[in-house]
Amino acid sequence: MTEPLNVDALDETSRVALERLILTLADSKRLMGIRYSDWTIGAPSIETGIAASSMAQDEWGHARLLYSMFKGLGKDPVPMEHDRQASEYASVAALDEEMADWAAVVAAMVLVDGGISSVLRSFAGGAFEPARTRVWKMLAEEEFHASLGAAWYKRLAAAGGEAKGLLTAATHSMLPTMVAWVGADDAGSRALVDAGVLEDRELRLAAFADRVGEFTKLVDVDLDSVGASADWDEIRGRTTGQPNDEAIERARGDRNRALFVE
Repeated sequence: MTEPLNVDALDETSRVALERLILTLADSKRLMGIRYSDWTIGAPSIETGIAASSMAQDEWGHARLLYSMFKGLGKDPVPMEHDRQASEYASVAALDEEMADWAAVVAAMVLVDGGISSVLRSFAGGAFEPARTRVWKMLAEEEFHASLGAAWYKRLAAAGGEAKGLLTAATHSMLPTMVAWVGADDAGSRALVDAGVLEDRELRLAAFADRVGEFTKLVDVDLDSVGASADWDEIRGRTTGQPNDEAIERARGDRNRALFVE
């Protein structure tokens, strides 16, 4: 195992990149939870709605744990959680808007949640001590999300017709931004690789392909032929754009602000 990272010894580029990574993971978890919660009512069955509720709670718990890592970097996590505007959020672009249908939710379970987990696994195996000690439990909890997503993806793909068509469209829509995010290769991402915080780009993309490739084939999408989205925001570490304002109001907890207790 590599030596634990000495955060105080990081140069400015690496430190900013580490903060950016924590933020994009935490924001993505927070938004993933919101997108799951949207389907607590309206899922195909009562049991699936209960599962969506459970996954939403998992994601919000994971987000809080990730935001708390800012304490180890000498920053107060509370403003990160509750005081930023939509334009400052670093969540993956596939979560910017509501899921239009259940097929899109299923695609997100496999492709988006799966991509986040792939990067988290790389982070957990790296040199940043808080990730080493806290992320593995998250990944264990994610196994339920993965199993539910796999079952539904196979079911909709096998159904053919409109169900498969909607799943295919969602897959095509989400993959380019996820490939760009998992395989980020800007200065910040390279600094994290050099610092031992993340695996290199090729390994991250290979892990993502191993996780989702069997599913994309079911809708006739060759993962190797999917190009990464070219619009990249290096400051936030995601493709350009931002989540819709309604989601960010929920993510910040605007309606319950007077009840915050830390």
